[in-house]
Amino acid sequence: MIHEPDFDTSLPLITEKLLKIQGEIKKDPEYFKVTEIPSYEPLGYGNHIYVNLTKSLLTTRETQVKIAKILGLNKEDIGHAGLKDKYAITTQTFSIINKNNYDIKYLDKLLSEEIGVKINWINLHPKKLRTGHLRGNHFEIIITNLNESNENALKKVKKINELIKKIGIPNYYGPQRIGNQANNAIKGYEIISGKYFEKNRWLRRYLISSYLSHICNKYLSERIKRSIFHKLILGDIAKKHETGGVFWVDNLEIEQKRFECKEISFTAPIYGYKMMETKKDAKIFEEKIFSYTGITQEELRRLSIMGTRRIGRIIPEIKFKVVPEGIKMIFNLPAGAYATIVIREFMKNNIKFNSLDQNETEELK
Repeated sequence: MIHEPDFDTSLPLITEKLLKIQGEIKKDPEYFKVTEIPSYEPLGYGNHIYVNLTKSLLTTRETQVKIAKILGLNKEDIGHAGLKDKYAITTQTFSIINKNNYDIKYLDKLLSEEIGVKINWINLHPKKLRTGHLRGNHFEIIITNLNESNENALKKVKKINELIKKIGIPNYYGPQRIGNQANNAIKGYEIISGKYFEKNRWLRRYLISSYLSHICNKYLSERIKRSIFHKLILGDIAKKHETGGVFWVDNLEIEQKRFECKEISFTAPIYGYKMMETKKDAKIFEEKIFSYTGITQEELRRLSIMGTRRIGRIIPEIKFKVVPEGIKMIFNLPAGAYATIVIREFMKNNIKFNSLDQNETEELK
């Protein structure tokens, strides 16, 4: 039975609701710094120029478009490993197909002057940089305007962190992906169900992905509500943190011990017609979640949405430091995980983040 979709974006927390520091993250990019952790280093030869740059007040997509325009290339000639926030200081790498045999020194000067970014290094590589060619991201975030002294806030932060270290955090997608009031997810649902057509291919895929991300959040929420976030289900597909290998959970007694030792975690569904399926109890649970999405596997197949799986929890090693503005948090996250999901466990207030809106996407088309 297919039900009407639920666009409630509230997400349950893992840590105690009363244990909070509140505060805010200012829009000043200095308060939110992100640096990519690459999967590999460029080899020093090849037909693609890798440019590592630091920028602010520019989305990844805007930067991609600007580079292409300056060099007279198509957007598709410019590669990147992941999307970065606009209101932040972000360091990431772009690849540029070297159609015109650019002089690297000339390219350094041209891009830094025309776009207003800092070029950290330029090198060559045989292949284009693509989405997912990324180990993770390093974050340095300052939470300011706390509701108490920095020292008292630090004591709470340490208590919250102890619980996070013990059980981890649900690997939710952030509001940047889902959109304010789920506006991105709603458009994605309308595209999948045939109620709306977005002619821009990149934006169409992004919006569809936003809805599937929203469903993934619902799945993780239900695991918390049913008290099964902190344990495995028979038939779960688990992932090894060290190697990335996946397997079906057939022996709960053995695998639960590995789960508690943080060797493995369950994976969450990003639904699609080729998604690796769970078994037994886990399969029943995932099918129940999918029945409330308002879409069908036939619709996903028609749109060539293959699906995948996403690790269900993250266990960040977080360092804290008292600074004049408040509390500074320093941590790494695997590719695809959101820093906003980590800091909400500490702030526990209505944090607003910028999502991709219509005004911003007009320029990207």
